[in-house]
Amino acid sequence: MRHGVTMFVTDRSMTAADLARAVEERGLDSLYLPEHTHIPVSRRTPYPLGGTLPEEYRRTVDPFVALATAAAVTSRIRLGTGVCLVAQRDPIVTAKEVATLDLLSGGRFVFGIGVGWNEDEAEDHGIDFRKRRSRLREHVLAMQRLWADDEASFQGAHVHLAPSWAWPKPVQRPRPPIFYGGVASPRLFEHIAEYADGWLPIGGSGVAARLPELRAAFERAGRDPATARLVFYGVMPEPGRLDYYRSLGAEEVVFFLPSADADTVLPVLDGYAKVVHRAA
Repeated sequence: MRHGVTMFVTDRSMTAADLARAVEERGLDSLYLPEHTHIPVSRRTPYPLGGTLPEEYRRTVDPFVALATAAAVTSRIRLGTGVCLVAQRDPIVTAKEVATLDLLSGGRFVFGIGVGWNEDEAEDHGIDFRKRRSRLREHVLAMQRLWADDEASFQGAHVHLAPSWAWPKPVQRPRPPIFYGGVASPRLFEHIAEYADGWLPIGGSGVAARLPELRAAFERAGRDPATARLVFYGVMPEPGRLDYYRSLGAEEVVFFLPSADADTVLPVLDGYAKVVHRAA
């Protein structure tokens, strides 16, 4: 089981490059960065965790640019989005960014995706919030054609791509792994089984009870249920819990770091590394 971290990298925090170097030096396995293009001042959509929206949400850097800087100073760790708000993005441009980052990193990119929770943010991108999941689906399916085919095309309700050339192709074939983040539901599991590789639940609560549903969705989609992959996101590095996640078949667990400068982040990262190495 791999062990990684995630942090809201901002214009005031430790940089992605410095953080990635520190993660690799400590023997951890991955770095994931979240995405918010902007936060409307109206704050019409409540923060899902309650209370005031933390400042880092409105200061978050672009994950693809930041991960490219991380790729340039590391050689081993996996570099992922946690999560990319695919419905809000142009799928042709995003396919190019994913493929380029996978190429430049030597095949180390992991594509964490999600539909997002901020309705007013999505509206500024011209997204009908009620249709964001169907839009995400078509965006990913169109990107998969751009990654796989020499002459790629796709026709759907949201994406219209005439036969086109697009390079580079990802180093990982047929594409980088795709993990879908979200709350367990039959619809989420159907989407994962159709066009993704696994589930990226935030936290570990209730996951074990829902895994049979995920595997059943894979079986209905004609895929081997044993290939449904699992990455726990935003969990605490407690030895007993790590053993539990491993027993559920998790291939990776990802710990949250505070969005802060190196003086604050590095001691926390050191603590995580010690727990992981003791549990190994």
